[in-house]
Amino acid sequence: MLIRIYPENPNEKAIAQVVDILRRDGVIVYPTDSVYAFGCSLHSTRAIERIRTLTGKQGDDFSIICHDLSGIAAYARVDTPTFKLMKRNLPGPFTFLLSASNKVPDKFLDRKKTVGVRIPANGIPLAIVEALGNPLVTASVKTPGPETEYTTDPSLIYERYGDRVDMVVDGGYGNAEPSTIVDCTGDEPEIIREGIGELI
Repeated sequence: MLIRIYPENPNEKAIAQVVDILRRDGVIVYPTDSVYAFGCSLHSTRAIERIRTLTGKQGDDFSIICHDLSGIAAYARVDTPTFKLMKRNLPGPFTFLLSASNKVPDKFLDRKKTVGVRIPANGIPLAIVEALGNPLVTASVKTPGPETEYTTDPSLIYERYGDRVDMVVDGGYGNAEPSTIVDCTGDEPEIIREGIGELI
């Protein structure tokens, strides 16, 4: 299924359709403020396994999308300097690596103790997470092959994955550059992947 949603003012009925799929162990493709991504409910073990199969990735490569900073604080341990850093930069194209709290399911963690968290500056994932009531598991949609490339055209994504996911959300053309990853688990924040976001 391909559904059009506008990020500036996401249609409530369309968001409800997406959430219904997610609550039934569905997997979607949706836009962020960086690249398009696979998504499912954090509480759906079956859907997480489907994303592992689609991406060939393990838990280390997945992050979660939260609606706001209080959502992040529920699923990760955040000290005061990190909170201030995130407050300056979120919503935005950043993934912050943090120590996971016990609210993150073991199946998602896959024996690791950290979790990547995002609050994208895009109204579509924020509306989905708010309506769903818990974070989305997210993993970038990449073009298969030795070179990492990101497909920006949702119609091409639908052609490639339409029969392997339950819904593709067309939110317009995406970016071809992923989020900046900031590791906040050490003494000082460290950028471990330069992406579209510039920290302030």
